[in-house]
Amino acid sequence: METPCGIDPENNMTDIPAAGCRSRSAILFTYIVNTLPRVKKLLRHWEAEACRCQDPELRKQARASLQHKAFHCQGGAVYAVNCRQMQDTVLRLIIAYQTICDYLDNLCDRAGSTDEKAFEQLHRSLFDALTPASAISDYYAFYPYRDDGGYLLKLVNECRSCIEQLPAYSAVYPELITLAQWYADLQIKKHLAFDCREQVLREWAEQKRAAYPGMLWQEFAAASGSTLAVFALFTLAANGAADQKSKEQVMQAYFPWICGLHILLDYYIDQEEDRQGGDLNFTFYYDSRDEMLNRFRIFINQSQAAAALLPSAVFDGTVVQGLLALYLSDKKVEEQGLRQQAGLMLNEAGPGTRKVLSLCRLVRRTFLVG
Repeated sequence: METPCGIDPENNMTDIPAAGCRSRSAILFTYIVNTLPRVKKLLRHWEAEACRCQDPELRKQARASLQHKAFHCQGGAVYAVNCRQMQDTVLRLIIAYQTICDYLDNLCDRAGSTDEKAFEQLHRSLFDALTPASAISDYYAFYPYRDDGGYLLKLVNECRSCIEQLPAYSAVYPELITLAQWYADLQIKKHLAFDCREQVLREWAEQKRAAYPGMLWQEFAAASGSTLAVFALFTLAANGAADQKSKEQVMQAYFPWICGLHILLDYYIDQEEDRQGGDLNFTFYYDSRDEMLNRFRIFINQSQAAAALLPSAVFDGTVVQGLLALYLSDKKVEEQGLRQQAGLMLNEAGPGTRKVLSLCRLVRRTFLVG
């Protein structure tokens, strides 16, 4: 029987055991050997769907988001490894949700629009994707391009179909909507017109960060841009382990620490590119290089300490190591003369992260972009 998105149901992941208490090596082996090839197949499927966009601009942005941001899906897919009998469902959900995020990012950033109302309406798709019972919106109602051949709706429906299979989804729904709202707020505000975006974004982040003492405004904004907490909650829902304590532990570990580390690293390796393009980069708001590195040390240490307290501590600790390895193995680090700074971060993270870094360089040559 064909699945809603046309993916072969025979090619599933139910033969892969949960990461749970397995070793880091076992987690990485499963991810590299089993998960990444399946991600490649899913991305090919969505690229075929993107080609059916009728409007040339929407088709261009849909394809570009898949081709140039594939590593977002490849990285997020690791969370499917941490499920029990629902790896295939969670993998499909992660790929569809992340693809929506990447597509919307392109529509807000690359297609020439700075219309706040249009951006808000586009991001209704995220809330519909997370809310199977909601009425579908006209996502392009205020956007200058409209006919995507049903592409965005197919992604939304794929998420909804997968979510309906997660046994404890209702328990994590409130947290997911909070995270989606922060993500949408960030994306909408940071893509406004150049002369007002920074002020609007800063005022929003300053207000929100009050609940996180010691957090700088750009760090709250950065953490809001990560989807990792969403994927961690998907895993809880899939495993039927979404009790109040587990949810609180995941939220406290991921937001702001692991999510913040994720996006700060992303901006860190894009510094030169953003300088040349005049793009907003959250690492530019530190007063000095030393302050930036000190804040990175704090995020690394807090992320590792928080991950160690989670029920799946080995898995989440591997995620933290993987984030550092993924970004600091990027060729942009060497090209920008950041090798020494990257070395300081790796030293802070400990020898285990350097081992993952070596593996990540090998994986990049086979699967990843950059």
